[in-house]
Amino acid sequence: MTDHTTHHSARLDHIVLWVRDPVTAAGFYEKAVGLEPVRLTDYAVGEAPFPSVRVNEETILDLMPVAKAERMSMLPGAAESSGHPVNHVCLSLPAHDFDALRSRLEEHAVPLTDISHDSFGARGLAKRSFYFRDPDGNIFEARHYD
Repeated sequence: MTDHTTHHSARLDHIVLWVRDPVTAAGFYEKAVGLEPVRLTDYAVGEAPFPSVRVNEETILDLMPVAKAERMSMLPGAAESSGHPVNHVCLSLPAHDFDALRSRLEEHAVPLTDISHDSFGARGLAKRSFYFRDPDGNIFEARHYD
């Protein structure tokens, strides 16, 4: 991606949607909504844990099989979100904003996960990411690519 403006402002990276059948869901989003499937072939042959559909060059929707709910252990209680339409929202930030967000959350005693590396997202592998929960129980992931 050559547009450097996207690296210097907050962007929506991906939303994870619980679906019964990811292949059927991808077909719906491709045919009815007009979104391009991502990693659908890789998922179909067992090489990717879930497929996605592309909203634009910066944003995808991950089609997470509800059968994988028990594996959603990034935060206590995350598996209980299965059956709800959205599992978590991911915010893609420039590195300095990522660090500032983590510091602000720590200052407010918000529980955070450890930092993960090379997590797949809309723009490939993210350098760093972590998860947190808002006061209403909504789960967020913050990440940066640069």
